[in-house]
Amino acid sequence: MNEQDTSARALHQLQTVFGYPAFRGQQAQIVEHVSNGGDALVLMPTGAGKSLCYQIPALLRDGVGVVVSPLIALMQDQVDALAEVGVRAAFLNSTQTYEEASRIERLVRTGEIDLVYVAPERLMTERCLNLFQNSKIALFAIDEAHCVSQWGHDFRPEYIKLSILHEQFPDVPRIALTATADQQTRAEIADRLQLNDAMQFVSSFDRPNIRYQIVEKGNGRKQLLDFITSEHGGDCGIVYCLSRKKVEETAEFLNENGIRALAYHAGMDHAKRSKHQSRFLREENIVMVATIAFGMGIDKPDVRFVCHLDLPKSIEGYYQETGRAGRDGAPADAWMAYGLQDVVLQRRMIDESEADETFKRVLGTKLDAMLGLCETLSCRRVRLLDYFGEQSSPCGNCDTCLIPPVSFDGTVPVQKLLSAIYRVDQRFAAGHTIEVLRGVETERIKTWHHDSLSVFGIGADRSEQEWRAILRQTIALGLVTVDHEQYSSLKLTDAARPVLKGGQKVQLRQYQKPVKQKRPTTASKGYVETDLSNSEQAIFDKLRWWRVETARTHNVPAYVIFVDATLREIAKAKPTSLGELRGVSGVGEKKLASYGDEIVAMIAEML
Repeated sequence: MNEQDTSARALHQLQTVFGYPAFRGQQAQIVEHVSNGGDALVLMPTGAGKSLCYQIPALLRDGVGVVVSPLIALMQDQVDALAEVGVRAAFLNSTQTYEEASRIERLVRTGEIDLVYVAPERLMTERCLNLFQNSKIALFAIDEAHCVSQWGHDFRPEYIKLSILHEQFPDVPRIALTATADQQTRAEIADRLQLNDAMQFVSSFDRPNIRYQIVEKGNGRKQLLDFITSEHGGDCGIVYCLSRKKVEETAEFLNENGIRALAYHAGMDHAKRSKHQSRFLREENIVMVATIAFGMGIDKPDVRFVCHLDLPKSIEGYYQETGRAGRDGAPADAWMAYGLQDVVLQRRMIDESEADETFKRVLGTKLDAMLGLCETLSCRRVRLLDYFGEQSSPCGNCDTCLIPPVSFDGTVPVQKLLSAIYRVDQRFAAGHTIEVLRGVETERIKTWHHDSLSVFGIGADRSEQEWRAILRQTIALGLVTVDHEQYSSLKLTDAARPVLKGGQKVQLRQYQKPVKQKRPTTASKGYVETDLSNSEQAIFDKLRWWRVETARTHNVPAYVIFVDATLREIAKAKPTSLGELRGVSGVGEKKLASYGDEIVAMIAEML
C-alpha cells in the first residue's frame, strides 16, 4: 500500500463511513503510519478523535482489528456506535454466554467482522491467544494505555502482560493510545509494551473550550449547588468525590435541591451501577456524582461541567477527569472547591499507604504539582500544560486570567505561623494552632497554658479562614508537614528555618471569600459559538426530540445517533434532499441511508 494510495483511501473511509470532511490534527499521519504497518504511541486529549486512529486502519488493512480495552461496561455502546455507521464490530468479554462468545470467535476466524473489543484479562487466556494466532489480525490497538504505568492514576496490573503481543505477533502493527501521560508515564508505556521503536505522536494537551476554576472551599456542597444552579441549570455534568459516603450524600443533597443526580462508586451493587451509567449516557440533564471509578471511556459529548469536591491525587488524574467535559468542543467548565483539609488528607493517604518509599516519593511529587496548580498566581492553563512539557501563553479563559488573584508578601504572617507551631512544641493540629494565633481563649488552650505564650493573639488581625489559607499554602510550599501518627500535629521542615530567621521571603495568594462568579460574556478562546436563528433553533429542537425517540428505539445513547454539533449543522443547512444532507459533517453513508429520508421530510414540514 503506497502512501498516496493509503492517504486517499483513509480520507474516503473518513468521509463515507464516519461522515467527516477532513482529518484533524495528527489523525491523518497516525492513520497512514499504522495502515502501512507501523507501530505508534499516541497521546491525544479526550475528545480529539483517538478512536479513528485505529478504526480506519482496521478498515484499510486485511484482517480484524483487535482493540484491547479495560472498559467492559462500555463495550456494548462502543460496538453499537460502530454499527450505526456500518462498521462490523463485536466484543469478547465475561458478560457473554459460551454460545455468544463462540459465535464471535467464528466471525473473527472467518474475517467477517472489522473490529473486536477484548479486555486484557480475556486476551491473556490461552483460548483467546490461540484464536488470534489462527486468525488474520489487522492490528492491535491498546486503548487507555496509561493503565500500564505503575506511576499512572489508573494502574491495571493485567496491562503489564500486554508485551506478549509484541512477542507472539511480531508482524502485526500495534498502536497504544492515551489521553494523559507525563514524560515518566510515557517512557514506562513504551518500555512495558515494547514500543520503544514506535513512532510517538504527541498532540497538544490544550482543551481551549474548558474554563478552569478553583475556589476556596467553605461549604463545599453549598458552593457546588450555587455553581450548578447559577451557571449550568439543566446541563449534564459529573461531580467527583473522594469517598463513597460523600458520593452518596452529595447525590442526595443535589436531588433534595432540585437537581437530577445519580451516585456511582465501586461499592455499589453491579446492576445498580450499570443502570446509573446507562441512564447517564442515555438521558439528558443528569449529574453523575462519582468516585474516580467512573468516567474512563465515557464518550458522552455534551457534558458541560466536571466538578471536584475533593483534591485529585495528581495533575494526570485531574486532567483525565476534567477532560470528560466539552468533548463536543462547546464551552465547558472544570470547577473545584479546595481547602486545607484536602491537603492534609492527601498527605495522610500517601503516608499511610503500604507503598515503598520510592513510590511514596513519586506520589508526593505528583501531589506537589497538583498543589502548585491550585495555588498558582498565574494562568492555570499555562501551569497545566507545562506539567506535560508544553509551552503556552495565558489563556484568558481560567479564573486566574479572568479575575487575577492578589498576591502579597506573606513573610511576616508565615513567620508568625511557624513561630506558633514551634511554641506549642509541634504537638498540635491546625485548629488549635490557629486559635493560639488568633488569641481565642478556649478551655483546651488554658489547660495547656498556651494563653501565656508570646505568640498568643499575634494573629488576631486575620480570620480563621485567612489563617487556614496561609497554612495551606505553607504546607504546599513544603515549610510545614502534618504528622498523622501524632494526631495530625503540625511540624516544621528544614525549609522553614531560613524563613523563620528572615533570610527568605514568601509570596502568598491573598485569601478571597467565596463568591458567585458570573460566566464571562465572551466566547472561550478557540471556540466559535454557533448562533441559530429562531427558525434554525426550532429545527434543532425538533431534531433533538427526534433523536431521543430514535435512540430509545435503537437502545443506544442519543449521541450515537448524532451529536449536537451535527444536528446544529443540519439545522443551519436546512437540507431539502439527501444530496444536500450528505455534505453535513457527521453524516456518513450508513446514517444517510438510515435516517436521511426522515430528516429531510421533517425539515420540509418546517420550511
